[in-house]
Amino acid sequence: MEKSNTASAATHTKELLVQNKMGIHARPAAMIVRVTNKFKSEVLVEKDEEQVNGKSIMGLMMLAAAKGSTVKFIATGEDAPQLLVELEALFARRFEEA
Repeated sequence: MEKSNTASAATHTKELLVQNKMGIHARPAAMIVRVTNKFKSEVLVEKDEEQVNGKSIMGLMMLAAAKGSTVKFIATGEDAPQLLVELEALFARRFEEA
């Protein structure tokens, strides 16, 4: 029997714009995974109807998210809101790239 979502396991989403020149390549993917691994929440990342695990560098790179792409983060768990806040800040800093 499946459990229904409770308030503690609510799903939160956030769409973020890739603004750095090279898009999500190995280094930004590693930075995203560094953030997502700090949290217990499950994270999916979606681009063009393809979903990957937000805690997988290879999965993130497979999205081929170039500059100007929008990616959607879907986080489920108690700490999902804070996870999305940290990801939003990382994207705003353009992954520390020029």
